[in-house]
Amino acid sequence: MIRIFSILAGLFFVGALAWSLLWDTIGFAHDGLPNTVEKAFHEHPRPLKLSSDGWFGKFDRKQVKRGFEVYNQVCASCHAIQHVAYRDLADIGMSESEIKTLAATATVNAKDPLTGEMKDRPGLPSDHFQAVVYGGQGTPPDLSLITKARHGGAAYVHSLLTGYTNQPAELLKRFPDAKTPDGLHYNPYFANLNIAMPPPLTSDGQVTYSDGTKATVEQMSTDVAAFLVWTAEPKLDKRHQVGFWWVGFLIYATVLGYMSYRNVWAEKKGH
Repeated sequence: MIRIFSILAGLFFVGALAWSLLWDTIGFAHDGLPNTVEKAFHEHPRPLKLSSDGWFGKFDRKQVKRGFEVYNQVCASCHAIQHVAYRDLADIGMSESEIKTLAATATVNAKDPLTGEMKDRPGLPSDHFQAVVYGGQGTPPDLSLITKARHGGAAYVHSLLTGYTNQPAELLKRFPDAKTPDGLHYNPYFANLNIAMPPPLTSDGQVTYSDGTKATVEQMSTDVAAFLVWTAEPKLDKRHQVGFWWVGFLIYATVLGYMSYRNVWAEKKGH
């Protein structure tokens, strides 16, 4: 009897905790954040469709390569992609000679195999992109996993890059003290609306694409977002392919097991 009461008491407390969490969640969904400038003017990322989206998604290698060209010509001066090695770029269509030439432009501090001392040397295809040494205040985030780390993923990146604008007059009317500080830039897609990074994509033709594609701001922002999806999950194509093979195998094994069960136990059930 005591055991039954103990179980019932435990279930009561678990139920009370679950109800409390559910009630808080419902209240947050209904009321949202406090009435702040961020709540009033922060915008969710605009929808962005990429070929890598969905269960059947595959990377558009030409687009991903263009995205790397945007990163390399615009973003690389401030943002690193330390989880990507130069030789990984072969997966997006870069040739061996292109990769060697690109890697050689980097200076890598590594151990000398002859002396054991740390020395600077030209980069090799096996090296990873180096962290950026930045002289300004703060350190810009590494972009390797940015589409996994930010809500909205690629859509967030695209919206942020194209979302720089002047502060709305309505914002300053409702929140007079919320004027964007000097040195920051208003962007409604950034969490607190004011971002230290100046607009990186300012005009069409800012990047020269190797395939001759017209480099509009919209095109560049979409391409670099696609590239950053690839840096975060370069094996996405293979994962999808292997996943569907396993799903097919499990369905086949389930059907086979059920048919075997019916065959083995058919006569037993008849009795």
